[in-house]
Amino acid sequence: MKPVDHLVSVRRDSHRIAGAAQGRLTATVPSCPGWHVADLVWHVGVVQLFWQLVARGDLSGPQEWTEPARPGDDELLAWFRTGADTAVDALAGLDPERPAWTWGRRRDVGFICRRVAQETAVHCWDALSAVAADEPIEQRIAADGVDEFLDEVLPGLSPDLAGPAQTVALCAGDVGTDWTIRVGRGSAELTGGRVGADVTVTATASDLLLLLWGRRPDDDLQVDGEPAALQRFLARARF
Repeated sequence: MKPVDHLVSVRRDSHRIAGAAQGRLTATVPSCPGWHVADLVWHVGVVQLFWQLVARGDLSGPQEWTEPARPGDDELLAWFRTGADTAVDALAGLDPERPAWTWGRRRDVGFICRRVAQETAVHCWDALSAVAADEPIEQRIAADGVDEFLDEVLPGLSPDLAGPAQTVALCAGDVGTDWTIRVGRGSAELTGGRVGADVTVTATASDLLLLLWGRRPDDDLQVDGEPAALQRFLARARF
């Protein structure tokens, strides 16, 4: 996906979050223990604001970040809608190759556009599921999210990836995309092909992404091979 596609996703999913939250701010969010929908809306809005400021160069990293005052629930959705549109417009006006702080291997605005899209998409699923609308994450953004998790998020966990390695294949049949990753001995790297994988998980791109972010149990999915290898992988991916 291109940065422009990520920003289309951010705007769409932000408005879906706001629609789901309307009149339901006190509903609990089962996939985010301890949160109500109002907490989810606030969190996503703050994340979008933070990354917008980083992309613009107003912040050089989290050490300069000060969280704003939280609006009351009667003003929260208006604040969120305005903030989401402002963030999208700001990011759209920047060169995706513009240097910026990130926690990933890529240090540019393009990374930020993707990260904001992924954060918003997964929390959109959280918000919808909280109001009994268990809708899948859109296929393209879900597949992109699996790729981001394996290529950017997991490598950042390298201190927690010690011990024996296992190879896990993830197969998204709905988009015809496979990923194979070897995790352990202090690293995580994508490899080619499924041959030699200790375990293979087959599901939709949405369910694979939700599995990686702890939203879907693996017993709901097709798992072939060594279940213990999958459990070790998922335990390492939790943070």
